Amino acid sequence: MMPKEGISEEEIFAELEKRLKVDLSFNSGKILGSMCTYPHPLAQKIIQKYIDRNLGDPGLHRGSKKIEAEAVQMLGELLHLKRPYGNIVSGGTEANILAVRAFRNVSDVEEPELILPRSAHFSFLKAEDLLKVKLVWAELNDDYSVNVKDVEAKITDNTIGIVGIAGTTGLGVVDDIPSLSDIAIDYGIPLHVDAAFGGFVIPFAKALGYDLPDFDFKLKGVQSVTIDPHKMGMAPIPAGGIIFREKEYMDAINVLAPYLAGGEIFQATITGTRPGANAIAVWALLKHLGFEGYKRIVKEAMENAEWFANRIKALGGVYLIRNPMLNIVSFGSKKLKKIEAELKARGWGISAHRGYIRIVMMPHVKREHLLNFLEDLKEILSSI
Repeated sequence: MMPKEGISEEEIFAELEKRLKVDLSFNSGKILGSMCTYPHPLAQKIIQKYIDRNLGDPGLHRGSKKIEAEAVQMLGELLHLKRPYGNIVSGGTEANILAVRAFRNVSDVEEPELILPRSAHFSFLKAEDLLKVKLVWAELNDDYSVNVKDVEAKITDNTIGIVGIAGTTGLGVVDDIPSLSDIAIDYGIPLHVDAAFGGFVIPFAKALGYDLPDFDFKLKGVQSVTIDPHKMGMAPIPAGGIIFREKEYMDAINVLAPYLAGGEIFQATITGTRPGANAIAVWALLKHLGFEGYKRIVKEAMENAEWFANRIKALGGVYLIRNPMLNIVSFGSKKLKKIEAELKARGWGISAHRGYIRIVMMPHVKREHLLNFLEDLKEILSSI
């Protein structure tokens, strides 16, 4: 309960330290199953200095609004779009919901349907509930990518758009986005790409020589992309991104907020008040690290994924779900629940709820952490 008289900062921090000891931290080396990471040191400084900036009222913070627009421009250019429209938002969930909302509003269909892979993120379930858009699930191929023929077969007059995934949450699979783009063009419907994870991996991995399909606005059928700087972009949590090809999609979701300092301000986001510091940090990191800096980060992550996958292949009692496309390695076992319980008892931040354990090679995950994990895994496998 709230105390009648306040307590000191020292007492506050003492209690927090005591109560938050149960939390895992990214710098502990124990979090291996998260798509978020410890924010870059520069991002931490940005948050502390500009914590009061509110992008929900850009009339008060015109400089912050311009910085956000420049961050969106850089993200668009990374995704091969010269004139992007969009915002830095709370994360991939908000970005995906905004894309579905834009497609629905532009389509003018009475009973709207969205076709998406069974591997799609749970945020689309929220979009279905909030926006009353029926989800039509497309089946997956044996390699866990979406079955493009099944997508095409499920298109009807009620289809307002289709979704492809560039880095699925469970396995890091990149769908055949070029083929989905062709279908979108042929049927005159928009394609949304959920690249919340892959958006900050694929461009740099391709530059490093990895054979990955095109996934972004280079493909004419792609009308919107979700990209999360707070994942491999190392931005503060939360910092997502939604990028549209055409202004009409932004116009379709804009809402007038007339009482703000900037006058007749339109908002195309779900949240009204938005942390300006997070958008400023995205801008700062893109400028500070540059393409080559991010390429180095991705290089280490991809090499760790390949190295770890080979170690898993060499172990008895576990098996790879599939060879990794991105910096995600997932493995299964006939004794998965026991393995998960033992690993968690040793402090590892992992999950096996999908029927496999996923290891995400984020920037905070180093080779020494993976070696420690493998030692524990070997001991567990030998004892069960």
